[in-house]
Amino acid sequence: MKPSIHPDYRPVVFRDASADFSFLTRSTATSERTITWTDGQEYPVIDVEVSSASHPFYTGQSKVLDTAGRVERFRRRYGQATR
Repeated sequence: MKPSIHPDYRPVVFRDASADFSFLTRSTATSERTITWTDGQEYPVIDVEVSSASHPFYTGQSKVLDTAGRVERFRRRYGQATR
């Protein structure tokens, strides 16, 4: 690798405020704000809207869409295509 062309790869805290969940990982993402982690160190913090703690797929709260009902409603409204 060429020196001095790659961004810093350092510990960063990602925080999901909707689920009150945060995790420490390594990233090249940057932030001006910092947070004190459980180990007493300060790390940059990046707020995210969705994480595994709040995503419906991972929490088991996903909704099943009634696509068959939508198709039937479309066909009733606009009729069958004739050839």
